[in-house]
Amino acid sequence: MSKLGIFDGTSQMLHKVLDLRQQNQQVIAGNIANAHTPGYSAARLEFQKELAGAVGRQDSPMAATHADHFPLAGGSLDKVKGRVLRTPDRSGIGDGNNVSVDQEMLSMAENQLLYEAAVQMLNKKLGLLKYAAQDGR
Repeated sequence: MSKLGIFDGTSQMLHKVLDLRQQNQQVIAGNIANAHTPGYSAARLEFQKELAGAVGRQDSPMAATHADHFPLAGGSLDKVKGRVLRTPDRSGIGDGNNVSVDQEMLSMAENQLLYEAAVQMLNKKLGLLKYAAQDGR
């Protein structure tokens, strides 16, 4: 993250989203690569709730009622790392591998679309900075 001060919170959040989407793509690619590995458990990168909490959007109706309480909203984006969760195969059928290539391809396509949407938003923000730096020309 830049400390220059010309990038606002939205730009910093978009940078973080791109980092997390890239990590998610690697997790999904790892699942696809191990689709035929016996005993392999599919992995998922969970970061949406952590990211929403860092930007101040929480679904919880909790509120701090005292100045000494822990802050409930607006954490640091730098602390958002995401967690890789594995779901072990409990079906008892087959070789213990629970990777569905179709599901992984769908997850990869969704992740890629969301990555590209974040890239477009960041490009728009940078375009506005360029426009302002050139005195609107």
